[in-house]
Amino acid sequence: MNARSLQAGMEFDGYRLEEKLHTGGMAALWRVTDLRARHLGKPGLEQAVPPLIMKVPLLYSSDDPTAIVAFEVEQMIMPKLKGPHVPRYFGSGDFDAQPYIVMEQIAGESLRSRFEQAPLPIDEVVSTGIQIAYALHDLHRQHVIHLDIKPSNIMFRNGLAVLIDFGLSRHDRLPDLLDEEFRLPMGTGPYISPEQVLGVRNEPRSDLFSLGVLLYHLATGERPYGHPTSVAGLKKRLYRDPIPPRQHRPDLPAWLQEIILRCLEVHPQDRFDTAAQLGFLLQHPDQLTLTARAGKQQQDGYLAMFKRRLKAAGSEPLLQHTVSEQLAKAPIIVAALDLTHGSEALAEQLRQITRRMLQTEPGARLACLTIRKTSRIGMDDSLIQQGQNIHVKQLVDLKHWARPLQMAADKITFHVLEAPDPATAIIDYAHNNDVDHIIIGSRGSSALRRYLGSVSARVVAEANCTVTVVKNSDQ
Repeated sequence: MNARSLQAGMEFDGYRLEEKLHTGGMAALWRVTDLRARHLGKPGLEQAVPPLIMKVPLLYSSDDPTAIVAFEVEQMIMPKLKGPHVPRYFGSGDFDAQPYIVMEQIAGESLRSRFEQAPLPIDEVVSTGIQIAYALHDLHRQHVIHLDIKPSNIMFRNGLAVLIDFGLSRHDRLPDLLDEEFRLPMGTGPYISPEQVLGVRNEPRSDLFSLGVLLYHLATGERPYGHPTSVAGLKKRLYRDPIPPRQHRPDLPAWLQEIILRCLEVHPQDRFDTAAQLGFLLQHPDQLTLTARAGKQQQDGYLAMFKRRLKAAGSEPLLQHTVSEQLAKAPIIVAALDLTHGSEALAEQLRQITRRMLQTEPGARLACLTIRKTSRIGMDDSLIQQGQNIHVKQLVDLKHWARPLQMAADKITFHVLEAPDPATAIIDYAHNNDVDHIIIGSRGSSALRRYLGSVSARVVAEANCTVTVVKNSDQ
């Protein structure tokens, strides 16, 4: 089965597809029925199961590998979430057969529909901000930073904000696949925080910045930073302050401008400490201490902006924080694999060595890598005809290789990297992710000996960690 062939009426994994509700750039949403509730035949059980939707990644609509990785992130995070501010999770399917996530369908419209009516009444802006702030606080208490707060990702149920779409999120106690594999800023242009632009993904106050952007737009009908589409455009928020909201809307209370501009501060430590603190002050503005932000009438002058720009030009990624105390550091082990035809024996030897190493390091995390030697993620015609995506096929092959290791899901990750130079890709991955040990194969003799041998030799010579080279003893 593949994502392109899904049709209404199909049944698999205990679900029946009823109707396609929406097709986005990365996934399609289907209304589904849980057939297991019907088959169990218990009175009232069907009523206990809420309306369900199935999210299915569109593997053939995009050549962007982040879509696949983001879907894996959401599959990892959603089972960990609970409470009224997130959809209930019901199940998921892997890439081996049909990738999907089944979750509760949240009735109603997203916040996006209200943005079209902005500027909104002050009372509605404030009440909306309160609900989102407390939803974020509940999410942060579950060790998750959303990192893609925007109108379409916020729903309302019984007056409570419900956050959806966790493809770009970061869980403090799970591997961050997006941070490990990509170096470009992750987020949505108008709402991404300055630290996200610099590559920081574990700062919970990033969500408060995004909420500040939402409040600014709801209150004024304008975006504080426009709609940038380039990294250079995103970086402007590191030095260019937004037009004060009261310049767009003079009747805006000074205390609300204080809150909005504080959310939009460049440095996280200058914002509110927590989402709960923000929610409380929106409810009790009389307890808010006003600063120069409250009375600000225009953007800072050219000289102040120029100084900030000079400072931003030399900015390094900020000191990173976590939602909770960092877990004790455990070693990261990389198994660098070539899973092409003819390498089965070497792959088995790599698995044996990896198993022995994991037995001596029970707290270790394993990252399984394979390199696709190409300049970009693309489609191969022969594979498309067979209903397969090259990236997905290699991902599935990695998971099949690792299955006998029987590792816990939060202790192993899988990465299909692409680069013209496999050795450089492995070395860069190890450097960027503080890898402690690399296990890599080298064929004893074959037509590819010189090529593969040079990869392992370069990794040994240039990686700043321990490297174990496994040679194929059968050759």
